[in-house]
Amino acid sequence: MTMKAQGIALALALAAGSAHAEGNLALYNWGDYINPDILTKFTQETGIKVTLDTYSSNEEMLAKIQAGAADYDVVFPSVHMNDIMLKLGLLEKTGINESATFKNIDPANLRSKEDPKSEYCLPYAWGTVGIFYNEKVTGPINGWQDFFAIPEKTGGKITLLDDMREVLAVGLMMSGKSVNATDPAEVKLATDYILTQKPKVTAFTYDIATLLTSGDIAAAQYFVGMNMITKPIEGMKYVIPAEGATMYQENMCVLASAPHKDEAKKFMEFFLRPEIAAMNAATEFNGSANIPARDLIPEDLRKDPNINVPAETMARLQIFEDTGKALKLYDRAWNTIRTTQ
Repeated sequence: MTMKAQGIALALALAAGSAHAEGNLALYNWGDYINPDILTKFTQETGIKVTLDTYSSNEEMLAKIQAGAADYDVVFPSVHMNDIMLKLGLLEKTGINESATFKNIDPANLRSKEDPKSEYCLPYAWGTVGIFYNEKVTGPINGWQDFFAIPEKTGGKITLLDDMREVLAVGLMMSGKSVNATDPAEVKLATDYILTQKPKVTAFTYDIATLLTSGDIAAAQYFVGMNMITKPIEGMKYVIPAEGATMYQENMCVLASAPHKDEAKKFMEFFLRPEIAAMNAATEFNGSANIPARDLIPEDLRKDPNINVPAETMARLQIFEDTGKALKLYDRAWNTIRTTQ
């Protein structure tokens, strides 16, 4: 468990001290993707003690669950990983779609191919993956072509995510292909594109906040939610690349092996409340799947086109799907990218 997660767990335990503890709940989520005040409030209202552990990628989370991690109750996979986990029999059918307040969820966010009615998982957040850049170093940039030109033009360093699908998506989009391509020739085109750019890339990493704030890098591929960290930094901007970008949707799912299924269902229903969903969206800088929550989010965020994306921008966004057996193509391509000097 990370130091931050340990601190949250301790705070939640203390908050629950005056309440009658009904049970426990163990969450396994992306780092910094849930407002800790929400967890405290849930504990205060229900007496359920909450612990939080974090992961950096869908693949990391899946590997840990498949390796036998049996203590977690709720996970937060991206929608394509939601589908993969359902095929593997790892998720519990919760019936969350039968809850009275499920009507708050935007039908547009029912994106799971394996769970189209949300009988298993709850859509809760979505956003884009684009480029954060320090304009004082890079000057204006519009997309991926400008991004990869930064080292030669300005001497500034750049990073890509340590994420197979996201990195290959850049290569696929710059080759004019779908980010869900299953044709080996198309995946090879993407691989070759990234290999051509690799000498310009300082690192493949998720740990960019410190690198950006310290000035060690000038730009990075990252999730829009990092706005919460970088907005106070003078010159720091975010762009959804003109050539195309990915969007993500995170769903809240209960594991089939969860030891506290009743508590997990209560947490999902708690998150259906508009004020709770809005609290999370306002601090994580994500879009919300909860329609009435959108009116409760602060005005500056509601008007931010990188968060509430206009239709013309949505048209150039793609979302990952389960590629089935073709995933082996991506695994091999990613291994080639990471090992080629």
